Parts: sequence; C-alpha cells; structure tokens
Amino acid sequence: MTKTIAILGASGYTGAELCRLIGGHPDLRIVALTGDRKAGQPMASVYPFLRSAGLPDLQRIEDVDFSGVDLAFCALPHATSQSVIKGLPSDLKVVDLSADFRLRDPAMYRKWYGKDQDAPELQAEAVYGLTEFYREDIQSARLVAGTGCNAATGQFALRPVIADALIDLDEIIINMVVGVSGAGRSLKENLLHAELSEGTNAYALGGTHRHLGEFDQEFSLIAGRPVEVQFTPHLAPFNRGILATVYVSGDADAIHSALRTAYDHEPFIEVLPMGQAPSTHDVRGTNYCHIGVVADRRSGRAQIVAALDNLCKGSSGQAIQNANLMLGLEETAGLMGLGVFP
Repeated sequence: MTKTIAILGASGYTGAELCRLIGGHPDLRIVALTGDRKAGQPMASVYPFLRSAGLPDLQRIEDVDFSGVDLAFCALPHATSQSVIKGLPSDLKVVDLSADFRLRDPAMYRKWYGKDQDAPELQAEAVYGLTEFYREDIQSARLVAGTGCNAATGQFALRPVIADALIDLDEIIINMVVGVSGAGRSLKENLLHAELSEGTNAYALGGTHRHLGEFDQEFSLIAGRPVEVQFTPHLAPFNRGILATVYVSGDADAIHSALRTAYDHEPFIEVLPMGQAPSTHDVRGTNYCHIGVVADRRSGRAQIVAALDNLCKGSSGQAIQNANLMLGLEETAGLMGLGVFP
C-alpha cells in the first residue's frame, strides 16, 4: 500500500510541514524533495528538526525522476506552480498548495493576483481542495487546488449556515488573527522580531486580501447569489495559528445546531458546546479545526469563532488529507496526532 511522494518546494514552511506529517504516515514515503536555491543540500541542513527523518537531499525539479512517483505536492510560490505543473507527467497526481488553481474563473484570478492564468487547461480540471465539502470530487481528481488558510478557516465557520439560510448574507464580518508563518519563510522587514513582537496590526484593509476571491467564489456558489463578506486579517506575534471571529445576524442556537449537524461525522472538525470559544493553542500542530458559537447580547446576532493551525489544517495537513483520498488511502491516515501544549 506504500505510495511514493515528491515534494516540490520543500524548503519552505509548508514543505517542511509536509515532511513532518509524512514522517508519521503509515502509507506514504518521500522519494524526492526539491528546493532550487538549496539543491544539493541535505534537508537536515535546512531544517535540523527533520534530521532523523531519513529524507533524500534537495534537488532541482528538472532533475527529479517522476517515473516512480505516485503523487507530487507542489509547495511553490504563487504564479510559479502553473508552469511547473504543466511540465509534469500528465498522469501524475498533484496537490498544489499555491493559489494558482483555486479560482475557477480566469477573470477572477486576474483580478486578485494581477496576472493571467497561464494554464487554463489545467484550471479546468482542478478540484477545489476543501476536503469536507469536495470529498467525492477529490477522490477521482488528478489535480487538487489547496485552499488558502484564511479562506479555509472562514469557510468552516460559515458554509453550513449559509447553506441552511440561517444568516443575513449582506451582514457578514470576518476578523482574523493570523500567525506570522502565514507570510512564508522569505525575509521581510515587517516580520523581523523587533518589528513584530509586542504588537499587532491589521493588513489588506478595504477588501484587498486575495483570499476574498475564494470567499466570493464559494459563498456565492452555495447561496445561489452574489455574496461579498467584510474580511480583515490581523498579523500577530505567534508562529502558528488562525483565529477567526465571524459576526453574523441570525439565531445563535440555530447556527450552533446547524454546525453540529454538518460536522457530526467529520473527523477533523470539532464544534464546541454552545457558548464556548476555541483557542489556537488547542489546535497547534494538528489537522483539527475547532468551532464555537456565542450568542451576542443583542437578540438575533451571534459570533462564530474558528481556530486552526495555518500550516497544518490550513495547508499541509489538508493537502495530505486530500492526497489520502486521491491515492485510495484512509482519509485520516497520518493526521490523527494530538497537538502540543503548552
């Protein structure tokens, strides 16, 4: 049952997280790792915490022999994955962690990412990778587009209540607090310790965050009409995690009941008892998403709070969940580990 895996772009945070999770997976074996700027280096020299994982050295993508690879994770930067995936064998299964295939409409990709979709023929076959809602399509897919971490968090909180018409679609406000690893591993001045620690700030104000494209696409599809939410992310000085507080107009008890029903049999989504709210501490390093509902002091209003680990359930863990389905493996394989606390 062992399936062979290549990770393209393994030197970034999501690539390292894939290596960590696959290290405990009973049915996956990594046979190739790429990182063009670090080609030839052992993975342990890039990430010493992976020293005992028995990983192959990093190499260039063009040097990988894909003939014995069952599935490739593409953890490359946005706008890079398209050209790389076009050059891969046409029968190779791929889970792409970038934004390149998330938006079905090429015009929407141009709007949010400022360039044309370079592989429209691949976009046409890509399946949106929110596992809990596209499970059957993912099972038969060759190419799966992993969601944005912010987009996943907000959708877990809202999809069931939108589907059940429980909230006012014109009054949805999403505030998110996002850990610094969501910005990637590249050096950036605003992410220096002295610039980031002991404070927080809102960014992508005024509806400019690219994950709004996913919210627009998915919520409008569910509702059968255009839905545009207000969304403001806040960068916070912790490494992992996203905490979303969603303000809605609707009955809190009905919202809580709908979420409990929707996720009753989902292994990675935990709806807390009414009135309890989750913490990023409780999902750190895991593939779980915790959701809570609290009634507002004003009748007919509620807050939905969702927490997940942006590198795991928001990215690499979700990618493995999708890969398990694509390869005919148990969906939860390698992903049932508990978090680290404190």
